[in-house]
Amino acid sequence: MTAIDGLGARAWQIRDVGGPPGELLGRVGPSSEAEAKAAARALRTVDANISAFGRLYPDDTTAGNIYPLRPAAGDLPEGSNVGWTTGFWPGVLWLAHDLTGEERYLAAASSHVDSFARRVENRIGLDTHDLGFLYTLSCVAAWQRTGDETAKQAALAAADHLMTRVLEPAGIIQAWGDLQDPSQRGRTIIDSLMNTPLLFWASRISGDPRYAQVARRHAAQLRDHILRPDDTTFHTFYWDPATGEPLRGATEQGSADDSCWARGQAWGIYGFALNHRHTGDGSLLRAAMRCADYFLAHLPADRVAYWDLVYTDGSDQERDSSAAAIAACGLIELAEQLGGDARGAGYRAAARRILDSLVTNYSATGHPQSNALILHGVYDKPKAAGVDEGCLWGDYFYLEALTRAVSPNWISHW
Repeated sequence: MTAIDGLGARAWQIRDVGGPPGELLGRVGPSSEAEAKAAARALRTVDANISAFGRLYPDDTTAGNIYPLRPAAGDLPEGSNVGWTTGFWPGVLWLAHDLTGEERYLAAASSHVDSFARRVENRIGLDTHDLGFLYTLSCVAAWQRTGDETAKQAALAAADHLMTRVLEPAGIIQAWGDLQDPSQRGRTIIDSLMNTPLLFWASRISGDPRYAQVARRHAAQLRDHILRPDDTTFHTFYWDPATGEPLRGATEQGSADDSCWARGQAWGIYGFALNHRHTGDGSLLRAAMRCADYFLAHLPADRVAYWDLVYTDGSDQERDSSAAAIAACGLIELAEQLGGDARGAGYRAAARRILDSLVTNYSATGHPQSNALILHGVYDKPKAAGVDEGCLWGDYFYLEALTRAVSPNWISHW
């Protein structure tokens, strides 16, 4: 049983989660007791997953609501650190430590640093913009919380590799694949807004402004082209890699090129808000607000989005709880940046309604065999991948949203 005061004053404590779920000590902060109890229940699942996975990695999504180990890939055995989502597992562990201050979570989270250091050293699966997802949550978090020098150097190496994916004169970070692949050259995606914080961090730590300059330019290109005039977002956008001319938007995981993929819109809320925090560029804050207002205006009655915002109440399409969790985090971030004004208060209230619905209707509480934190997510509906399942990023952002709700002085990893 520990107070969590090393990272700022904490308003509450959770008794050892081996005891009654959600038993509270002290006073609950501005969150509801239901959210604090939900955090305690989530930590019990995290405990079970630490025992089940150890230093290995679960798959991107559940299968029948259960995470299997990540499948073997080439010469890499089952459970290896490969793919774009492995950082969310240590990210969950760092959140668990932030919530409780307990040594077991610190040890579990820290145990993944060496794997990520080896991954970047050996260049395993690095042909992606997702290095921010991978290294912010595994190694930047470790450096922030413990001063781990191995984590710092691994995150800087990842930032260096991300810099190699910049395509001039378009000034964007290529999303996927070999830089010479003609089907991928000049293409970026809205998720990349969540990867630029790694570059801003690298500039602060190294004193080299180039990382932040690249991140600023990339965010500006997405602001100007991936965000449409009607406040919706493209999933992906192409530029001519030789001339830098903007070409066209498209989708990979949305319903149609001109629809609004829900998770992409949520990335827009959170990603533009984070880029504003790092730059102070008011146009990025306005971009985040535009994404937020459209997202909120197109939610069904229970405030958890369908997988594409073209669908609404009465549809037989699936919800994407992960989009809701990401949006809740982004809305809280927006509220913090706007301060105490009415619009900020509105975003915070909207985040609370979304989070309350996730806690009540989408958490895995009613599915005791599941090892996910929330269910009913959608990875990629057009490819029939991870439909109506739990997913690692959904779990991470759900726990981050709960952490932000119950611990308002939480220091972000982003």
